[in-house]
Amino acid sequence: QGTRAELSAHSPGQGAGSLPQVRAVPRTGFLCHDQRSCIPASGVCDGVRTCTHGKDEDESLCRDVPQSLPRFLVAHCGDPASWIYSDQKCDGTNNCGDCSDELSPVTVCPPCGPGWWHCPSTFFKYCDCIPRRLCRDHIQHCSDWSDEYACPGP
Repeated sequence: QGTRAELSAHSPGQGAGSLPQVRAVPRTGFLCHDQRSCIPASGVCDGVRTCTHGKDEDESLCRDVPQSLPRFLVAHCGDPASWIYSDQKCDGTNNCGDCSDELSPVTVCPPCGPGWWHCPSTFFKYCDCIPRRLCRDHIQHCSDWSDEYACPGP
């Protein structure tokens, strides 16, 4: 995954003459023609013109997806023939169908956030974390039923 330099505005504590800070950030978005708007990777070549000038749906970009897309917009699944958009990686949802976008030696995702419950394995849609709103809903989401018996709920 590439990086790009990104300018960040100076903080209120800095003087007006201070230079903006430059920091490297992971590239997972698509920069529109106006050079200001950035859309999520999954918004590129999705049939909807999100950028003002339609750059995200340009024929040269979308003619042979995913090969024609910049590499930083694409993430590969465990099955070499399958792929997802880079912003779908580590989003808590089983986008690849085999959880390789959430759990894999090549995918390092942060631990479950505060709105999520960790369980050893889940059923289809999620991989190892489920939204807490699904806890104690009388439907098994975790293979060990911990979402119904141990999760404190939302």
